[in-house]
Order: sequence, then C-alpha cells, then structure tokens
Amino acid sequence: QVHLVESGGGLVQAGGSLRLSCIASGRTFTNYAMGWFRQAPGKEREFVTVISWSGNNAYYADSVKGRFTISRDNAKNTVYLQMNSLKPEDTAVYYCAAGGWGLYYYREPNYDSWGQGTQVTVSS
Repeated sequence: QVHLVESGGGLVQAGGSLRLSCIASGRTFTNYAMGWFRQAPGKEREFVTVISWSGNNAYYADSVKGRFTISRDNAKNTVYLQMNSLKPEDTAVYYCAAGGWGLYYYREPNYDSWGQGTQVTVSS
C-alpha cells in the first residue's frame, strides 16, 4: 500500500475554483493509477476521475467532465485535481486513492490505498 495525504480543500463560492493535491509516499508512485472520489453528506462515495500511471490517460464522471481536470507529477509523487466552475452539488469530502488501471477504474475495490479526505464546500 501507499500512504496518501490530501490537501487544498476549503470553502468557495459557486463558480469558483479550487485545486486539490494528494501526495503519496511509501511505495513506487508510478506503479499506480490515481483516482479521486467524493462523498457528499448522506450519500455514498462516488467516482470522480482517474489518471493512468503515465498521466497520458484519464476518465471523468459525467457530472464533472469539462469542469475538473486531473493531473500528476511523478517527480513529486503528487496528483492534482483542478476544479473549476464549482457548484453547490460538488460539496463533499474528496478522497484520493491509489490502484490499478483497468476496466473497473470507477469502482472502489480497484483501489487499495486511500487518503483521509479533504472537505470541499461550495456555497450558493
């Protein structure tokens, strides 16, 4: 497993932007695809986006496509989530996760390491 720590969450007005970071340690970062999930109050955790180990491929949930961008810097063992045009429905705890790159990238069992989460609150 790899140890993950997220940062960058906070309170922002609708239409604003935030950039989340997740730094990894403990295992070879480039062995892993990196994903972001989120959990809103009273809801199940859901897939947001994933990026391949090389950074050349990514997938997004329909709800964030065109507004969020995932990227990674393998030299810094860090994955980023740039969130633009934020909406109140984006309010959630955001988690980064490390796992494999495969057919089930959107499912939680694909990931074996998780961060503690960072809160994002979007006010209307």
